[in-house]
Amino acid sequence: MTPLTGITVADLTRHLPGPFASRELLRLGARVVKIEPPPGDPMKTAAPGWYDELNRDKEIITLDAAAEVVARADVVLEGFRPGVFDRLGLTVRDDAVLCSITGFGVDNPREQQAGHDLNYLGYAGVLADTAPALPPIQIADLAAGAQTAVIEILAALLAGGGARIVVSMTDASHKFVAHRLAGDPVPRLLTGGVACYRIYETSDNRYLTVAALEPKFWRRLCELIERPELTDKAFEPELPELAALFRTGTLADWLALLEGEETCVGPVLTLAEAERGGQLA
Repeated sequence: MTPLTGITVADLTRHLPGPFASRELLRLGARVVKIEPPPGDPMKTAAPGWYDELNRDKEIITLDAAAEVVARADVVLEGFRPGVFDRLGLTVRDDAVLCSITGFGVDNPREQQAGHDLNYLGYAGVLADTAPALPPIQIADLAAGAQTAVIEILAALLAGGGARIVVSMTDASHKFVAHRLAGDPVPRLLTGGVACYRIYETSDNRYLTVAALEPKFWRRLCELIERPELTDKAFEPELPELAALFRTGTLADWLALLEGEETCVGPVLTLAEAERGGQLA
């Protein structure tokens, strides 16, 4: 699908959120011109593999050649702190979509405050249950920032353009957890507080995901592991006997028994295994 064929995106962003967003627009058929400062995007030096993956097939130009591209673009994507883009003096078409990815939004006491993904997640309340543990991906950058920007840009294009969009990575991150303000059904339901929704270690130092929240899935799991006495204990804070049992077999052993059954069980794959379609090393 290339529904954005004929759309030109001028991308003035650096690092991760903006380049991820413009890569998605590129995947949908847009022409993306990435505009970098004379030293280049800092990610090219800090994480060259990431830079290459995010910016492959984009046209790369420098900021001193940006004026004409920005003036003719259908979508302009920027990730500066509020006010910086205006000071660049670039002209954006009235019917173009201008999307600003920010840390804290505008008209906010923190709008000029420096930050990265972890800061935004902290302000948003996302890390409250797991601190000091760090998330393994940049949730604020990729989901709250990049994906929100793509959604809003697509909606604006569908409506005919001419939109001015501000994405706050902090506010958008908070939306991912705001429904929990009404209370969780079980304390720490999502962070290891119940036996039926947990990650278990196996004998080969691998890990098995168990997400058998519904009674039928937990019951089937207990049947297959021959532990019927655990059937009524799904929402116990922990079951040491179950953890000990899973440590008696390898990840492959447990997958052979449980995967594909009505158990909601799966592996914790490495990135390479996931890339291969789930084949264990």
